[in-house]
Amino acid sequence: MITREQAIEVLEQGHARIRRLLKQIPPHLVVRPGVGGGAWTPKDLIGHLCSWEEHVLEALAAWEAGERAPIDRAIYESSVAAINAAEVKKRSRHTLSRVLRDWDNVHGELIRTIRTMPDARWEQPATPRGRKALGHRVGQLLVGPGPFQHAEAHVKELESLVGAIPEDERPAG
Repeated sequence: MITREQAIEVLEQGHARIRRLLKQIPPHLVVRPGVGGGAWTPKDLIGHLCSWEEHVLEALAAWEAGERAPIDRAIYESSVAAINAAEVKKRSRHTLSRVLRDWDNVHGELIRTIRTMPDARWEQPATPRGRKALGHRVGQLLVGPGPFQHAEAHVKELESLVGAIPEDERPAG
């Protein structure tokens, strides 16, 4: 199982990589569809990443109370695609700066929560009736090509978008 420190490193690298790519996208393209299967804007993608980190924070709170995580219930009652669509729609009217601020804040809270968690808790089942370690369950909720690599799962889409933008049209920075 991945350690807390390894999980933090993977999460931080993914967050930083997405942020670096976003800085290369002109503002008018950040709100134009072209990622997430073509239907999402880069701003929507950030809202999507933020929502899953929020789901993890909610899950951690529920598991600490010995309860089922709200996201587990939502997945059982609906589908991941429906959850993603609802979350993207919820943030679609927010400004890019707000979506970025929310993502940075939620991400920071998630990192602090994992960092301050005892190793013993990370390695114990998420709930008293659970069999999988809490760290394993968190990794499942933030899965991409591997545990905790949710951001990484979307990097190629942003890289393709950035690659299609002529160098002279990219923001300086």
